Amino acid sequence: MERTCGNGTLRITDAGREVTLIGWVARRRNFGALVFIDLRDRSGIVQVVFDEKTAELVKDVRSEYILQVTGTVEQRKDPNPNLATGEIEVQASAVKVINSAQTPPITIADDTDTLEDTRLKYRYLDLRRPILQQYMILRHKVCMIARNTLDKKGFVEVETPILARSTPEGARDYLVPSRIYNGKFWALPQSPQIYKQLLMIGGMEKYFQIARCFRDEDLRADRQPEFTQIDIEMSFVDENDVFGVVEDLMKDIFRGTKDVELEEHFIRIPYRECMAKYGSDKPDLRFGNPIHDVSHIFAHTGFQVFAKTLEDKGMVGALKFENAAEKYSRKGLDQLQDFIRHGFKAKALAYLKMENGELSGSIFKVLSEEEKQALIEELEIRDHDLVLIVADQPSVAQSSLGALRVRLARELGIIPEGVYKFLWVTDFPMFEYSEEEGRWVAQHHPFTAPKAEDVDKLFTDPGHVSSRAYDLVLNGYELLSGSIRIHDQDLQAKVFEAIGLTMDQARARFGFFLDAFKYGTPPHGGVGIGLERLIMVLAGTENIRDVVAFPTTNSSLDLMSDAPNVVEQKQLDVLGIELSEKTKKAMQ
Repeated sequence: MERTCGNGTLRITDAGREVTLIGWVARRRNFGALVFIDLRDRSGIVQVVFDEKTAELVKDVRSEYILQVTGTVEQRKDPNPNLATGEIEVQASAVKVINSAQTPPITIADDTDTLEDTRLKYRYLDLRRPILQQYMILRHKVCMIARNTLDKKGFVEVETPILARSTPEGARDYLVPSRIYNGKFWALPQSPQIYKQLLMIGGMEKYFQIARCFRDEDLRADRQPEFTQIDIEMSFVDENDVFGVVEDLMKDIFRGTKDVELEEHFIRIPYRECMAKYGSDKPDLRFGNPIHDVSHIFAHTGFQVFAKTLEDKGMVGALKFENAAEKYSRKGLDQLQDFIRHGFKAKALAYLKMENGELSGSIFKVLSEEEKQALIEELEIRDHDLVLIVADQPSVAQSSLGALRVRLARELGIIPEGVYKFLWVTDFPMFEYSEEEGRWVAQHHPFTAPKAEDVDKLFTDPGHVSSRAYDLVLNGYELLSGSIRIHDQDLQAKVFEAIGLTMDQARARFGFFLDAFKYGTPPHGGVGIGLERLIMVLAGTENIRDVVAFPTTNSSLDLMSDAPNVVEQKQLDVLGIELSEKTKKAMQ
């Protein structure tokens, strides 16, 4: 089918050129003897003019018809600065209707008011929107840059199995029943973790994969049940080696997609310091406003709320926002209080404001002059400043203030656009206590190495064991998690014991993997980079569904194909599966 160029590629330098274009009708405007049609393909939109000689040929044409147009490129008398092709138009001499189209059930334009559920139902039409096509192309570019960069560094791309053994330790697995072995199940991989470690044992040394991963977990705006990782593993390395590869990769990606040069080395902050300073393990560093621990100011306070909190080993934390005092009325401050009470179970939010050199606020009268002066000096409070204070257990106070830090920054408009702040968060806790299971569990996964200086705390003080795990954070999003792995059999056995697994239990879950450890396992480590989250940040959207071609809803439904769906009984019979009566009733 003849086509000389993409519609969006034409420029003023093409004036006088005869072209043949193909595309969808994005818009039609009828002015009697003249008909103007905006013709859209993946490269963009161009205006095509049909005069009295050719207008009759498109009299029945509507939106989303596919046309093949031949004509001459001419300079427009009234340029459109909003279009890349706005300086020219194509004067049609011939046209062929390739295909007709019904009126679309959604608005196919970047600025659409169609509900998201409707757009997801007709995703194949929604994908015609130029902005979504740009996101898909951006995703492609990132994958190509990743492949080229890692190839130059000596990495080998290896595919790992999609049907694998279930090794429950973390999020829920998606299970796939076996037809041949009724009653047994495959699991879709939550990540290629075990396989990539086996590749290191197999001597590959440098592996990567753009890998599909599956996790049956609660969804949110930046999460999908199936997602993609740029998965990387390396042998004979420590943290610095891994960080160097990832930083070089990010530099190439941002240079190649945004024409942005990143800093030479990314900031590194240990987990506990990060929580104390920002109340989050994925802080947005595009703005300041850190948390201040002002507990020492109230060591001998007469304010009983603060005194009781400190007596119970809590903390008093504060945030300061410049020039925000007038922007938060009593009603606005009450809304902030409700926000941390309901969302973070904080007891209360106190506030102070500085106006004309004088403090005022909810706790002004209960503080001593010494305490007020100490706060002014430590926080450097000036006129028009707003100070928010939370007194509670450290985890509650830090998370509450961390959330307030982000909320106020957004509401006050102090987060700069077009700025990219990377941060390595290091030394994560090795374990976290599961109330549900009544035991310590691995915070990352049970193959993460503990810090050498903390190995002797595995059984005596597991809550204070730091791991060699790390996250890379960008503008408040966790882009990747990774760690240096355990390569010593004896240490692996100790870690299993610390999380309440006997070697028999561990062998039942990971037997084939543990067997491999007996044959000379190299020191190794790696990362899994969340591709969709990276594309979200690059694209400037906050909805992960925007950067996935065929996403699911927040309730994990594919509205387009109506999946998951009911299958025929004979399919279940082959798999040896019988639905419970409870399930049958729920399906009716």
